[in-house]
Amino acid sequence: MKQVPTGFKDGFLWGGAVAACQIEGAYDVDGRGLSSSDIHAYDKNLNRANIEKEGGDTLAGIYRRIEDKESYYPKRYGIDFYHTYKSDLALMKEMGFKAFRTSVSWSRIFPNGDELEPNEKGLEFYDHLIDEIIKNGMEPIMTMSHYDIPLHLITEYGGFGNKKMIDFFVRYAKVLLERYKGKVKYWIVCNQVNLLPTVQFGSLGLYDDEAENMEELMYQAVHNQFVAGAKVVELAKEIDPEAMMGTMLADGTLYPKSCNPEDVVGTLKKNRMQQYFFSDVQLRGEYPIYALRYFKEKNIDLKFEEGDEELLKNNKMQFLAISYYSSYVFNHETDDGTPFKAEKNPYLKPTPWEWRADPLGFYNCLSQLWDRYEIPLMIAENGLGALDTVEDDGSIHDPYRIEYLQQHIEQLKECVKDGVDILAYLSWGPIDIVSSSSAEMSKRYGYIYVDLDDLGQGTGKRLKKDSFYWYKHVIETNGEDLNWNA
Repeated sequence: MKQVPTGFKDGFLWGGAVAACQIEGAYDVDGRGLSSSDIHAYDKNLNRANIEKEGGDTLAGIYRRIEDKESYYPKRYGIDFYHTYKSDLALMKEMGFKAFRTSVSWSRIFPNGDELEPNEKGLEFYDHLIDEIIKNGMEPIMTMSHYDIPLHLITEYGGFGNKKMIDFFVRYAKVLLERYKGKVKYWIVCNQVNLLPTVQFGSLGLYDDEAENMEELMYQAVHNQFVAGAKVVELAKEIDPEAMMGTMLADGTLYPKSCNPEDVVGTLKKNRMQQYFFSDVQLRGEYPIYALRYFKEKNIDLKFEEGDEELLKNNKMQFLAISYYSSYVFNHETDDGTPFKAEKNPYLKPTPWEWRADPLGFYNCLSQLWDRYEIPLMIAENGLGALDTVEDDGSIHDPYRIEYLQQHIEQLKECVKDGVDILAYLSWGPIDIVSSSSAEMSKRYGYIYVDLDDLGQGTGKRLKKDSFYWYKHVIETNGEDLNWNA
């Protein structure tokens, strides 16, 4: 008879997650080319509570941004992890990290994206980084594409809307799989494949005026990304059979605003198309009929190549990674169906960015995903972006962050007790980094404070927050004791 788990398994992978485009900096060092992240300027007039789109521009606007010498582009500089990774990883080792997730900057390996041979200097950096992660006792968990598409592939080819991108991506992935065989066990092929159209520029490389029917182009680009991912899984089976290949969702599980049947059914339909469609294709290996019906009724004509369906069927992803931050509600009276646009939950408290914390929603989404797929899940992102204050003595008291993470880990443990197979818990931004959505430094997630402001000014000094010591204690007790007093 199966046993009911009482807590996290021995050897559970506690750790943290970052992205190359938000942390590394050194955008023009050692042959790296410009990427999609490098044209996201900081906007001091940003409305934090209403960020509908992340980065991007028209084609002409992209060229203007490339030449722009007046604006500040924070993701070009990050926190200079390219040069500080050894000391930063030492701090994470001090916390007891068992795993560290980061990404490879595609344009460091193929500066333009369409070269035949990779940039050796770029590979050497990841040689050293991955070795350092392992040396510090952590499992490296690597993302191949995390909002970091070579900009040339966007301006010249139109990103994943162009089928040529499939071959460019597979060539890049092949280099990574061969180079890091035996060192990297867990690969996330593409970050948050469903966070569209919010991040269609960083994820798919689609610029604003690329097509008259942007929705059709977006889903065609998604299909091309699915095909590329399946080809990468196929490659991995040959190159490194021990490697596990995963896809990743940004949780978008909506609640119905009321028990009005129109809210309930509308919620079900929207959850399908903004979330489950993406994982259904990559985990079940075929397009669900509800999605084909959606495309038919919207007059969206997707171009499948011969062999695409067989490729998807035979090369399913092996685990599902999740990012989870907050939840929203569906109101049939106001919702126009646009993915990742929904009402704020009136029962939850807002942050300055209107991301309303919902620990029970964490339990809800993970349970539904497990029930649907029964495949290992990885918490690839979970955290609280907040405004931190450095006291005169250099201390940083962040009880709000500790409370958020406590409550979410409590619900994660409830999932474990229900039998959900969780591979790892990787809290987002263990060290302060540039925000993906707002390009701010002041939206801080880390256990480690970085003395840089929104314009990149500061010493860059690293300071430990109270949450540093709290998370260290959580890891030491394998999640059994979530309390800690400063």
